Amino acid sequence: MRRTMLRSTVTGLACAAAVSLAWPVKAEMVNLKAAMNANSEVPPNPSKGTGTLTATYDTSTKKLSWKGSYSGLSGPATAAHFHAGEAGKNGGVAIPISPNASPFEGSATLTDAQAADLLAGKWYVNVHTDANKGGEIRGQVTK
Repeated sequence: MRRTMLRSTVTGLACAAAVSLAWPVKAEMVNLKAAMNANSEVPPNPSKGTGTLTATYDTSTKKLSWKGSYSGLSGPATAAHFHAGEAGKNGGVAIPISPNASPFEGSATLTDAQAADLLAGKWYVNVHTDANKGGEIRGQVTK
């Protein structure tokens, strides 16, 4: 009797484990946005340029997709990037945006570390020009 009970318990646990492993993990689409302006640059600059970015992050595929536009810059954009960095602090380039002419769109697959920083609000997007090589407009990427 004891052996039958043990066998039943083990079989039940094995079935439960198999079902839980086979159960699909629900992917989540996270909506993100950024409003870009010169006052958000570090340091701020006198540009009248502005821009917007909308993005989605798929937690299952780790794909970040974005669309954005800008206007009023001091000259043509020389580069645009997503950077790792909190508001008020500069950080390194995480993902280049190419092409960078307005409007722009693209996608990239993120690493786990990049995704964690993005979802924690530790990424910003900025657009660079010849007059503002460090960035003319910038916006923190938020949910």
